[in-house]
Amino acid sequence: MTLTHVLLSFHLLGAACFLAGAVVAAVFQVAALRRERPSEVAALLGRTRLGVALVGTGALLTLAFGIALAEHDGYGFSPAWIQASIALWVASMALGGAGGRTARHARTLAERLAGEGDEPSEELRALVGDRVALGTSFLSGALLLAILVLMIWQPA
Repeated sequence: MTLTHVLLSFHLLGAACFLAGAVVAAVFQVAALRRERPSEVAALLGRTRLGVALVGTGALLTLAFGIALAEHDGYGFSPAWIQASIALWVASMALGGAGGRTARHARTLAERLAGEGDEPSEELRALVGDRVALGTSFLSGALLLAILVLMIWQPA
């Protein structure tokens, strides 16, 4: 096995973690939209932490091993598809972090409300269903898919 194969393997492992984490977080976020009780919302949003951990791990692996692979194979940062992928990576991380901040606040509120009687709350519903936060999170996922397209296609 060559160094290129090792670097590519870890880069692909990172991409799989990144994508899987985004899907896990999205599934639990959407499931939380359909719940009324704060305890249920808290449980579902708490599970998004697994997705966030996978995203973070995958993001670091893809960036570190992707850069190492590009340098090792002689690409460097010159190809436009590599530059675009890095720019999309940064944007995806920023948007995902921004959307996740609102979900984190919703989880905190849901946990507090669950301990205070577990009654439905309009404030919690508004936080969980915040369209801007959901939009930034899902746009982050769309950018991740665009990165995958660039990595697979590698246009000249």
